[in-house]
Amino acid sequence: MTANILVTGAPGNVGSEVVHELQKLGIPFRVGVFDQNAARFDSSRYMELVPFDFTKPETYQDAFNGIKRLFLVRPPALSNVQRDIAPALRAALSCGVEHIVFLSLQGVEKNHVVPHHKIEQMILESGVRYTFLRASFFMQNLSTTQAAEIREQSEIGLPVGAAKTSLIDVRDIAAVAVRALTEDQHADKKYTLTGAESLDYYEVAEKLSRVLNRRIRYTNPSVLEFIGQQLRAGHLLNYTLVVAALYTITRMGNARAITHDVETILGRAPILFDQFAHDYRACWQTG
Repeated sequence: MTANILVTGAPGNVGSEVVHELQKLGIPFRVGVFDQNAARFDSSRYMELVPFDFTKPETYQDAFNGIKRLFLVRPPALSNVQRDIAPALRAALSCGVEHIVFLSLQGVEKNHVVPHHKIEQMILESGVRYTFLRASFFMQNLSTTQAAEIREQSEIGLPVGAAKTSLIDVRDIAAVAVRALTEDQHADKKYTLTGAESLDYYEVAEKLSRVLNRRIRYTNPSVLEFIGQQLRAGHLLNYTLVVAALYTITRMGNARAITHDVETILGRAPILFDQFAHDYRACWQTG
C-alpha cells in the first residue's frame, strides 16, 4: 500500500491525534518527523516515518515524493514564513501535492500579524486545493504547556482577563483533519473549529479543581508579566511575542465565538471540557 498523505506536526498535540485517527482507519500515510529517534511512533503496516525539517531542504524530496495530500502544521518556533515555510511549500507543490490541509487559527482572517495568516495567503496564491482548519485554543494546552504549572503550583497563568474562550479538544480537530484529508468535499473550504461551550479561565480553574480535588487558581497576569515569565522560562522572544499577541486578542473577546463546523462535519457534538479534564487528569496529579 502506497502512502499519498504526509502528516507534519507530529508528535505535537494535533499531529499525534491525526496519526492515531489514520491508523484506526487503516489508511496508509507518511509522517515527517524532525527527530526520527525522538518520535513517539513506531513504523507500522500503514505508517512510514521519514525525516523532515522545514529548514532543511535536503529532507524535502523523500518527505514529499508521491504525496498528494499534506497535513500542514507550522512549528511554533518558526515565525519567518518566507524564510522558513515557503521553500517547503514550493517543494511540496513541485513534487505533486494537490491538497493542503492547514492547521490555522480562529479569527486569522482578521489578524494579519500572526504567521498563520501569511501561510494561508501563500497557499491561496499558489492555486493548490486547500482546507483551512481555523481552530480555537486547544484544551490540551493545559495538559502540555501549562501542565507543570498546574501540577506543581496549582495555578494557571495566562493573560486573558475574564474573557471567554471556546476551547476545543485536539481530538476533534484531528477527526476533522482526517475527514479533510480523505474526503473530496472539504476542498477549498475554511472551517472555524471550536468547542460547544465558551469558558473563562476562572471557570476552567474551577472545573479542574473539581476533577483534581484541590484548588486550582487562575492568576490572570498582565501581558507584560506573562512575557517576562515566558522569557525567564527560556522561551524565544519571537515565539513569546506571537503567543502574547494571541492571548491579547483573546483578552479582547475575539475567541469566545462558538461555531457548529465540528458537529456538522463529524455528525456529533464536540468533546466538552469536563470530559477532557477527566481524560487527562493524570498529567496534573501530584505524587
